[in-house]
Amino acid sequence: MPRLFPFADRLHRDDRGVALIEFAISLPVLVILCLAGLECANLALAHLRVSQVAMLVADNAARVRTSIDEADVNEIMTGADLSTEALRLKANGRIFLSDLEPNGKASPNTGQYIRWQRCWGSGSFTSSYGVAGNGQNDASMVLGMGPGTTAATKVTASSGTAVMFVEVAYNYQPLVSNAIFGNRVIRYSSAFNVRERTDQAIKNAGNLATSATAACT
Repeated sequence: MPRLFPFADRLHRDDRGVALIEFAISLPVLVILCLAGLECANLALAHLRVSQVAMLVADNAARVRTSIDEADVNEIMTGADLSTEALRLKANGRIFLSDLEPNGKASPNTGQYIRWQRCWGSGSFTSSYGVAGNGQNDASMVLGMGPGTTAATKVTASSGTAVMFVEVAYNYQPLVSNAIFGNRVIRYSSAFNVRERTDQAIKNAGNLATSATAACT
């Protein structure tokens, strides 16, 4: 027994391995913080990329001159595909490209209408703002397209021209786990006036199948 007390005293004063024990205790907290930080960064990047592709598609569609063809739309969506490969947007999202114009009707049916609409992507989404033909014969879209319920938050096309309105919906794909943010849907929209195009009807000079950028149903 007398030998036990010096050993216990030395053991009490021995601080070797304390740092390792403290690190082991704090490691789970550090790992959780790091993973949460990575997921936050990934979510922010996904928001940025989805908003950018909405603007990219609307801008490119508005730049097509003279008239617009199914081939032009296919090229625009191919560009969107290449720019969103990291997001896997084609498999997990959907892009809606709409041609918005004045319906040319007299009051009280004066308003805007969607002349045509094309979709790309396998995501199971529907447009939040309407489908082709909406507003053609009535004032149901008098305020135009866009979020909210007032004219200040919506987009309209001027007489004799059109607006390319794009909506992108995307099922967020987590970097770590859905447990951090849950299942999230990211939506962005963008709109550009057509530049020089005077014929807004969509053509199909090459008789292309529209399966890749099908008319939205």
